[in-house]
Amino acid sequence: MIAIVAGGTLTLGGVAHAQPVADEPVISDEAFESRLPPLDPALGEPLQPIGDFEGPAVPVPAEPVPDAALPDPALAQPLPPLSTFDVTTPEATDDGDATELAPVRYSLTVEGLDEVGLAGRFRDLSALEQADGEAANGAMIAARAREDEALAIRLLRSEGYYDGTAVAAIEQVPEQPGRLRVVLTAAPGQRYDFGEIALPGPETVPPGLPRSELPLKSGDPIVAAIVEGAEANLMLRLPEQGYPFVEIGPRDVLLDPATGLGDYTLPVEPGPRVRFGGYRTTGDLAFDASHVGVLARFERGALYDSRKVDDLREAMVATNLFSSVSAEPVRTGETAPDGTEYVDILVRQDAGPPRSLTATGGFSTGQGFRLEGAWEHRNLFPPEGSLRVAAVAGTKEQSLGVTFRRSNAGKRDRTLLLTLEAGRRDYPAYEGYTALLSGRIARESTPIWHKRWTWAYGAELIATNESRFRRRDFNQPSDTYFIGGLVGQIGYDTSDSLLNPTSGFRLLARANPEVSLKDGANPYIRNLIDGSAYYPVSEDLVIAGRARFGSIYGIERSNLAPSRRLYAGGGGSVRGFGYQELGPKDSENNPIGGRSLTEFALEGRYRFGNYGAVAFIDAGQVYESQTPRLSDLRYGIGVGGRLYTNFGPLRVDVATPINRQPGESRISLYISIGQAF
Repeated sequence: MIAIVAGGTLTLGGVAHAQPVADEPVISDEAFESRLPPLDPALGEPLQPIGDFEGPAVPVPAEPVPDAALPDPALAQPLPPLSTFDVTTPEATDDGDATELAPVRYSLTVEGLDEVGLAGRFRDLSALEQADGEAANGAMIAARAREDEALAIRLLRSEGYYDGTAVAAIEQVPEQPGRLRVVLTAAPGQRYDFGEIALPGPETVPPGLPRSELPLKSGDPIVAAIVEGAEANLMLRLPEQGYPFVEIGPRDVLLDPATGLGDYTLPVEPGPRVRFGGYRTTGDLAFDASHVGVLARFERGALYDSRKVDDLREAMVATNLFSSVSAEPVRTGETAPDGTEYVDILVRQDAGPPRSLTATGGFSTGQGFRLEGAWEHRNLFPPEGSLRVAAVAGTKEQSLGVTFRRSNAGKRDRTLLLTLEAGRRDYPAYEGYTALLSGRIARESTPIWHKRWTWAYGAELIATNESRFRRRDFNQPSDTYFIGGLVGQIGYDTSDSLLNPTSGFRLLARANPEVSLKDGANPYIRNLIDGSAYYPVSEDLVIAGRARFGSIYGIERSNLAPSRRLYAGGGGSVRGFGYQELGPKDSENNPIGGRSLTEFALEGRYRFGNYGAVAFIDAGQVYESQTPRLSDLRYGIGVGGRLYTNFGPLRVDVATPINRQPGESRISLYISIGQAF
C-alpha cells in the first residue's frame, strides 16, 4: 500500500518516510555539454574484417607429442560398477579413530526489550534461548540470531512499536576460547496510538451497533492482541443481537510518524437483521424437528440470539444420543412484519450408538461388597424414551429393576420416571423382601447440564415382608407391610461440580407423606433437610462441610416398617461406623432404627496432580424421638485417598470410631466413586 498522508510524508507498507523537496538545477544542460572533452575521430571509423586480420604465427610441432605416463597404473583400470560401491558412513571405532567435534557454546544478552516489557516474552520464544546455549557451529548460531532479530521486530510491532529495529552481534568472549556471546540490541522507537477509528458499512438497528461493540479507543496504544480481541468481540456480539451473518473485511491501519497516530479502518457488512423462524433437521436422526422445538428456549418471531442457539446445541449434546450434532441459522427469504427476515435453525444430527452396558462397584464396612450392572437403550421409545434393566449383586443386597425414563417429556428439562423393582436386603437392622412401583416427574442435574434449581414429585407403592430385628434364642416372625406415599423434594445447588465440588453450597429438602396399611391405616410423614458447603482455601486445598437432619412424625416406631425407619453410619453417613450401626439397639446389639437423626461432617481435601488426600471427622446419632437432637453424638475420624479421573474421583476412606463400643469395628473401609458429599 502506498498512500500520501498529511504533513508531506509518504507511507510505504505502513511506514511513513519524508519526501525530498524539489530544488533548482545546479548547472544547465548546455553548460554541461560544452565542458565535455572531444572524442577521438578514429572511434567513429568502421572495424577491419576478421578475414583480413593478420596476427603472429603459431609454431606447429613436426611429430605428435606422446601422452604423459600415468603415475599410478591403477588409474588406467576400469571403474567398479555403482552397485558394488558402499556408501555407508563409517562408524566410530573403540580405538578412537573417529573424533567428535565439540559443540560451540554461547551466551545471550538482550538489550532494549526489558524497557518495553518484552524481554520475558522474547526469551520464551527465542531460538537462541531454547537451544540452551549450545550449537554445532558458528553458522548455526548466526542463523538463530537472524531468527531472533525477526522475532524481536515482530514482538515490537505487536505492541505498537512499528519503527522498531533489532540487530544481533556475535563476538568472541575474551579469555574463553571457543565460547561466543550473542548480543541482541533492540531500538523500539516511538509507540503508535489509535487515531481515528472508522467502521464503514450499512447502518444497523440500533444505529452504530458495530462501533459500540468494538472496544477500541482513540489514544490507546495499537496492540495486536487487543485489536484481534476487539474484532472477535464484534463478531461475537452482533450475532447475539440479530445479525448472525455479519462479515468483516481486512483491517487497515495508516501510520503517521509525525503525530505517532494510526488511523484504523475495518469494513463491516452486518447482513440482514433476522428473527427466529422454524426448525429443520437432517442427517442420521435421533429425533425429529418437533422435538428440537421442545429443547429450544426461543419462540418464532423472537429476535435472533446466538446464545440461544448455543444453548440448544448443548441441550442436544446432553441427551447422549449423538456422535456429533450442530445447529446453525439458514436464510428463508421470508419477511417479518417489521421488515426483518425469518431464519430457520438447521440441526445436523449424527445419532450415536443407543445401547450401553455399565457396571459399578464398591465396598463399605457393614454393607459389604456391592456390584451393579445395567443394560440400557437410551432411545428405545423416541424421542428420548429409554429403557434400563439393572441388577445388583452384593453381600447384603440383591435386586432386579426396570426403569422407563423419558427426558424432556413435553418440556425442556422435565423428566418422567417409572420404576419397577424387586429385591432382597439382609442388614443387621432387618431382613426384607421388597417390591416397589414408583412414578416421578423431576427436574434433575447431570454432569453435562448442572442446574441450580432442581425438584421432583411423584408417588410410590411398596410391598415388603421384613423381620423387625434379630434374636439368637428364637426366630423372629416376619411382618408384611403395604405402603403408599407421595414424594416431594426441592434442591438448590451453587456448587461447581456434581462429583467433585470445590466451591459453592447445596441445599435439599424432602417431604414424603406415607400411609402404612399394617394393622390398619397409619399415616405419617418423613422429612429430611441436607446441606453442604465447599470453600477453596487455595488452588489445592478445599474445606468441605455437611449437616443433615431427618425426622418422622405421626407414627410410633414399632408400627414403622424397619426399612422405613431412619438409620446412620456408613460411607455416605457417619464414617468410622458400619452401615446402619448408630442409634438404638436391641438386646442382641442389633440396630433397630429411630424416628430422627442428626449428622455432621467436616473434611479437608488436598489435591496434587491426579491424586488427593483427605482428612475428616464425622459425627451423628439416631434418636427414638420424633425431633432430632444434638445429644449423645458419636464421632469418627479418618483419612482417605483420591484418584481423579475424567468421570469423577475414585474414593478410598479409612476411619475409626472415637470411644469405640462393644461390637463396633476398629477400622472401617469405604470404596466408591465421587466424594463423600
